[in-house]
Amino acid sequence: MPGSPDPADRSRVVVAVPPELRAQFFTAGVWRELERAAGLTVVDDHSDRAAVAAALPGARALITSWRAPKVDAGLLASADRLELVAHTGSAVAPYVTEEVFRRGILVTQAGDEMARPVAEVALAFTLSLLHRVHRFDHALRGGLEWDAASEAPPRHEIHGSDIGVIGASRTGRAYIALVRAMGARVCVTDPYLSDSDAEALGVESVPLETLLSRSRIVAVHAPVTEETHRMIGAEQLALMPDGAGLVNTARSWLVDEDALLAELAAGRLDAAIDVFDAEPLPTGHPFRALPNVLLTPHQAAGSVECRQRLGASAVDEVLRLLAGRPPAHAVTADALARLH
Repeated sequence: MPGSPDPADRSRVVVAVPPELRAQFFTAGVWRELERAAGLTVVDDHSDRAAVAAALPGARALITSWRAPKVDAGLLASADRLELVAHTGSAVAPYVTEEVFRRGILVTQAGDEMARPVAEVALAFTLSLLHRVHRFDHALRGGLEWDAASEAPPRHEIHGSDIGVIGASRTGRAYIALVRAMGARVCVTDPYLSDSDAEALGVESVPLETLLSRSRIVAVHAPVTEETHRMIGAEQLALMPDGAGLVNTARSWLVDEDALLAELAAGRLDAAIDVFDAEPLPTGHPFRALPNVLLTPHQAAGSVECRQRLGASAVDEVLRLLAGRPPAHAVTADALARLH
């Protein structure tokens, strides 16, 4: 047809996302947009380094998902036209190296889309711990008589409760908005939170020790860096009041799991945990047997809506590239300091 572009000149995009995740990430409409804009090479076995390398020659963009091979000098040797790596997750450190940035290749992530669902799960965890819902569930499912199953430590409403938030990250701020809307008093520990930002968020900025000692619930939302490794250990947990609860929907990296287990086994604290040192969590892990612990299998960002936004965000970055527009969610080499 006169005026039609030569298929040989059509931009090509590699989608290194396995079939199950493609179905979750890309709605039919979003996928059609991508197909109209570019020629697609789909790598089903997305963790196969050789398969990704074979797909890269001539491609302008690469969409990655969890467990994809890291784009390093070796893979870049096959990427003669690559201009963009669009990651469907948040942290990019496991998937790109400094060499990508040195070559001027854009890197984007979709972490903004995870903040709301993770914050909602953290809120659900908070309410469960305050009202001891997890303890009642364990007791009834464990076969305790009604009266015995009705016994629990004092319960509290979120309205008027002191909630401590470690890390005013994207997710931390979304969580703060939710718990403040329900009447909680919120204090935050974050070395990068300015006084003006704290005022705008409606929170009090305090040292970690103060936050731990005064909070009925402590929610962890800090980033994963060398400085935050095991920032919550035995000494910090000991500062929490008897009956307080710890919520972790961030990363196990931030909490000394052995120290937390010791406090939980003693029954002094409660916890709701979505992330673990060993994943999958071993079937015989002590966490599984404790009645004061609520567990989920690293699924806080697993809502239908969130997965679709992750895919739409990555596709939008590709469409921006092909249209000559700047990316919406680019990251710099500094993002490699976030280890997970």
